[in-house]
Amino acid sequence: MQEPYESYFYHLRELHNMIKRAIQGLPPEGLDWAPGPETNSLTVLAVHVAGAERHWIGEVVGQQAIERNRSAEFETAGLGEAELARHLDDALELSRGVLEQLALEDLAGSRRLPDGREVSVAWALAHALNHTAQHAGHAELTRQLWDQRQGTG
Repeated sequence: MQEPYESYFYHLRELHNMIKRAIQGLPPEGLDWAPGPETNSLTVLAVHVAGAERHWIGEVVGQQAIERNRSAEFETAGLGEAELARHLDDALELSRGVLEQLALEDLAGSRRLPDGREVSVAWALAHALNHTAQHAGHAELTRQLWDQRQGTG
């Protein structure tokens, strides 16, 4: 994998690790708990991050056919820690494969989104990383709130 894709992948993997730490050791009710209205559980966050990454990096950048039901990601419940980690790992492996195929000149290439807009590969990669980082932060806060609620944080 070429630079800057190696650095990009390093940061993406670290964000995945943040989410995995947030879900680590939680019982099912902790994984499915949401801190309040209009917030997401750790289960939803992990599944949504994996789905969004598969979309932005696999489908948009890598131009692979990816089946995604975005709205279903926000209804997900009842998955265990191992299954959530597998979602994240599978998405990361797909991202690795796409990044390994990219050359530096590909960053300026354009990709058409399902809504017809065109974005550069660089924009799509930056968006994917930013999106993952935002939700990794949400996962950390959700875990902290769960721990406080349980009297362990």
